[in-house]
Amino acid sequence: MTTAIVLAGGLGTRLRGVVSDVPKPMAPILGRPFLALQLDYWIGQGVKRIVLSVGYMADVIRAHFGSSYRGYPVDYAVEATPLGTGGGMLAAMKVAQRVTDASPAPVLVLNGDTFFEVSLEALQRKHQDNAADWSMALFRSNEAGRYMGLTLASDGQVISTRSESRELGVLANGGVYLISPQALTKLNVQDNQVRSLEDDLIPAFQSAGGRMYGVPFDGRFIDIGVPSDYQRAATLLQPFAA
Repeated sequence: MTTAIVLAGGLGTRLRGVVSDVPKPMAPILGRPFLALQLDYWIGQGVKRIVLSVGYMADVIRAHFGSSYRGYPVDYAVEATPLGTGGGMLAAMKVAQRVTDASPAPVLVLNGDTFFEVSLEALQRKHQDNAADWSMALFRSNEAGRYMGLTLASDGQVISTRSESRELGVLANGGVYLISPQALTKLNVQDNQVRSLEDDLIPAFQSAGGRMYGVPFDGRFIDIGVPSDYQRAATLLQPFAA
């Protein structure tokens, strides 16, 4: 059974001028919350259980999704105070392990403000073939300053969280991860510590010898965190809204 954690606890300050009455993952697109469109896609890819990492305006998300969505269980990891994407992910991973009877199966982790058209089956296959602890889906970006660029070895292992390329179309972190929960014991992080997933956990995991691999995908990508991209999200997500 594939469990998905969605990091949906951010404040969404950059989007407040356009969407102010709901948390960022609930921003309306094509008449539905962005988070609902995202969950629809991943349920279609094989996700059977959902854990939502929530904080800011958590009650709005709870009120919409409740304890199940489209017949699949929904659980919550609630931040009493903001923990950052890394702290929120670690707290949600504990919930995921509890509700799945501590299954060792890799857990899908998703940013709550991005949509990336990735084949879950392909990502799982690469994760297994590489004997990876942590796999991340990558896209090609022309905005190297906005997204975490990566440098890969010839076998796909992440050797640097900075891109060495100076050309357009660098490989960048797409906010879709497959993580083997037991591998997170490599991280020496206490509960309820504020941590960034990209700035703190990923570098620390690499330094601790974790096997981290990048897997490029050519699917559509959108980050609704800034107004200009939010405004074009409806066009990009139209094929997934049926």
